[in-house]
Amino acid sequence: MTEYKSKHGIVSRSREELYMSFVDLSRFREMLPDDKKEMVFADYDHLSATIQNFTVGVKATGRQPYERIELSNAEGSPFAFSIILNFEDAGVPGKTDFSINVEADLNLVMKAMLGGRIKDGLDKIVDGVVDVSEGRVPEGMPEGMKF
Repeated sequence: MTEYKSKHGIVSRSREELYMSFVDLSRFREMLPDDKKEMVFADYDHLSATIQNFTVGVKATGRQPYERIELSNAEGSPFAFSIILNFEDAGVPGKTDFSINVEADLNLVMKAMLGGRIKDGLDKIVDGVVDVSEGRVPEGMPEGMKF
């Protein structure tokens, strides 16, 4: 397994508030632009997306309230992976240190094609969460999105 770690972002929400925004996976679908929602299925414990006949799904495998949410690949995913969303005390009231860790079982070709993109994507997610918490809408996201 190859490990990828995002940067850390200080989110302008308490750990409890931010955690609750991510605990229900169906909320991720709500954050998508309308034209992308048809490609995504989501309920409380599962999320899957189909893009160009390629489906990747995740399922919640662990929830430690206000500290971490653990996700792993759902059945039928093309490779094994796990994702951990981390919600840490930022040392400032009402703020959370947010980061994401991913472990993926990628073959050499997939690692070469996706390795750098995974890290960049994780960093963009963290930046987007920080932006939304501060009232800015990340590019490509629907207006009015909030935690």
